[in-house]
Amino acid sequence: MDLEAIDLRALAASLRERAPSGEPRGYLRGKTALRDWVESLLGCSELEAEELIDTLESRRYLVYSADPAQRSQAFAQWVIDPAAEG
Repeated sequence: MDLEAIDLRALAASLRERAPSGEPRGYLRGKTALRDWVESLLGCSELEAEELIDTLESRRYLVYSADPAQRSQAFAQWVIDPAAEG
């Protein structure tokens, strides 16, 4: 799969549509759910899905709403923003 050809904005929009209300939550649990959704949506490998999630996060299409290092914020929500400037 050519990861460079993926429309990140469209992928973020698809993830937002797929996410149940209030989900995903938790940094690692949420990131895993996002990866699994990408894998399912695109039919790509787990590694390719992880790379896409990392790219979406680095370009601010995906933002964890808290500090994952803080135990009290361990179950905060991910924000999926297809309108991010990337």
